[in-house]
Amino acid sequence: MSERADFLVIGLGAMGSAALYQLARRGASVIGLDRFAPPHTMGSSHGETRITRQAIGEGRDYVPFVLDAHRIWRELEAETGESLLHACGALVMAPGSGTNSHHGKPDFVRNSIAAARDFGIPHEVLDGREVARRFPQFLGLDGGEIAYYEPGGGYVRPEACIAAQLKRAADLGATIRTGIEVLSIARDGDGVRVETSAGTFLAGEVVVSAGAWTAPLLGAPFDRLLDVKRQTLHWYALDETKAYGPDAPVYIWMHGTTDTDYFYGFPPQAGETSVKVATEQYADGTTADAADRTVHPEESAGMYRHHIAGRLAGATPQVVRAAACLYTVTPDRGFIIDRHPGNARILVVSACSGHGFKHSAGIGAAAAEVMTEGRSRVDLRPFSLDRFARS
Repeated sequence: MSERADFLVIGLGAMGSAALYQLARRGASVIGLDRFAPPHTMGSSHGETRITRQAIGEGRDYVPFVLDAHRIWRELEAETGESLLHACGALVMAPGSGTNSHHGKPDFVRNSIAAARDFGIPHEVLDGREVARRFPQFLGLDGGEIAYYEPGGGYVRPEACIAAQLKRAADLGATIRTGIEVLSIARDGDGVRVETSAGTFLAGEVVVSAGAWTAPLLGAPFDRLLDVKRQTLHWYALDETKAYGPDAPVYIWMHGTTDTDYFYGFPPQAGETSVKVATEQYADGTTADAADRTVHPEESAGMYRHHIAGRLAGATPQVVRAAACLYTVTPDRGFIIDRHPGNARILVVSACSGHGFKHSAGIGAAAAEVMTEGRSRVDLRPFSLDRFARS
């Protein structure tokens, strides 16, 4: 026996849940598959909060995705009654002179400012003195910093976003099958045959949004383009919360010159006396199946010592909780949204290189447009595989 649909979505995390929902919205016959039961903690889309900012320092090509995503999340909130997007403001800060980098992009703050101006995104440009006056949770500023402040930025709730999109997709007729491992994908006449631990699925076209499992599933060229990096998230207890008022923003604080001399974080959640913070590492690789999903005490201690001590008001070394997640990273730390070079009926929507969740709802819409209309309103050429051959 086999199951059949016009479209199949493999992997129902950030990108897959969005693509499934958008295909179902368009009335498509679609099945979604996941080896776990999303939202789950095995991949890249957990941890309660994800920063969203509309002016993208990684490049102006990303901005249309996040603008669409904010609109879609507000629509989903109206449809489901769930709280998904919290616009508490977003602050991106770096030294005012010298070099700095974030996600491999130099001069990140000024790139964010330029993107905001190009797209008419409301924002302010602040120096360190003004940041300290308005946001007293940030300590140790010398006044010479440059900061981009976006009042419409903030955070989204990844688990809630995934759950809401899956629920709406099911309401609209999508079939969702979880606890199923995909074993292979192959041509089948004018369509695609997907063999799984639960049998065969047939579809006209397939979206692969499997995150850290993408390269093992698809092989070349993805096995040489995608690296999996384990990241850690930390929640530290606060011994006082008065510095974190109702206007406390999410933030990205580059306090040095390299991609690892920075951290990002969130204001305390309602009723909580802790703050979630993290940084990123790109030196050590892993795989989806071999990754250590335990955060060890020395990792939290090192995070506090190198980044948090003396910089966040009230933050103590006491760890309330910690979690690990996975980034799937391309050589240029950009996204891949493109047809498989060996099978044009497979659309690959991965990897997102650690900065994808804020774009995910918009990327899901773009993927659905490609599948149902042949092309997207958003220019997807910057996310093509061809760029790696050219470079």
